[in-house]
Amino acid sequence: MKRRIGILTAGGDCPGLNAAIRGVARASYIAFDAEIVAIRGGYKGLIEGDFKEMKKGQFSNILTVGGTILGTARTPFKEMRVVGDDLVDKVYEMRKNYKKLKLDCLVTLGGNGTHKTANLLSEEGLNIIGLPKTIDNDIYGTDVTFGFHTAVDTATDIIDRLHTTAASHNRVMVVEIMGNKAGWLTLYAGLAGGADAILIPEIPYDIEEVVKVVEMRASMGKNFTIVAVAEGAIDKEEAQMRRKDMEDKRKEEGVDFVCQRVARDLAQLTGSECRYVIPGHILRGGSPSAYDRILSTLFGTYAAKLIAEENYGVTVALKNNQITANKLSDIAGVPKAVELDHHILKTAKAMGISFGD
Repeated sequence: MKRRIGILTAGGDCPGLNAAIRGVARASYIAFDAEIVAIRGGYKGLIEGDFKEMKKGQFSNILTVGGTILGTARTPFKEMRVVGDDLVDKVYEMRKNYKKLKLDCLVTLGGNGTHKTANLLSEEGLNIIGLPKTIDNDIYGTDVTFGFHTAVDTATDIIDRLHTTAASHNRVMVVEIMGNKAGWLTLYAGLAGGADAILIPEIPYDIEEVVKVVEMRASMGKNFTIVAVAEGAIDKEEAQMRRKDMEDKRKEEGVDFVCQRVARDLAQLTGSECRYVIPGHILRGGSPSAYDRILSTLFGTYAAKLIAEENYGVTVALKNNQITANKLSDIAGVPKAVELDHHILKTAKAMGISFGD
């Protein structure tokens, strides 16, 4: 039976998107008579009707390629039902273009925001299947998202390189890792890279506790310290504040990045020479690791199986080393933060790594 499948990638890019797209396409071509339509530029493309018919050959040689061949864009979920100055009803346009393209289903690859919009479209009566990608690993209901492990490898390599320059110059190096609401990437990379302190959003830090780490290492003859900081890390005072008040406070302090503030405070309180580093979007780039190529392929292939079964309104997941699916309505908008009793966190603490608490 013929299936006409739309595919889009939304939100931030990450390694593994093309591998997942390839998995959906190749498995679909084998499982049933598939026609695949690429929606360009995420939900924006679905709203504007920006698409192209794909051929089998266009899914070749993309397994190892980073980014996304479909293009992507951020279209915030909170704006989906808002009619702006352009007078465009986004939900109406997406429904209209889905039907205009005569799609049997739409496969959406993305993070939390993408999944919330996917659930919205599912509630609007469209046949939707989600694939969980994000370097933040913060999608509820799946043990891991594709893109995460490649970003861990990249962040770990960055921390490894900071060790040599920190030791050479007797410096405290503060590296800021992506992760605004969840600290999974900073936790894993910090542990793998041998950081001495790891600051994550889930554990508000006391700068005095980080000072103790620097001073203790100095007393042991260790002339450098590595601090891994998630971009969403906050101190204990900020944890008691409203978001806007916290942002105003940082603006008054002239702080643009949390690593900048941590480095400044450590320099003032310890007298050490401190530097901060922001890898930023480097963490999103490059070719996916072998793990992410396999995970993306597993997810994409499973999505094709769901299409064949006409099992819609779900998103693919990895649970206890098994590929499965969750209802979009169960996981959309549900955060997955680092649990304080998580075994990786407990291992880091057992190794003597400080979390500033």
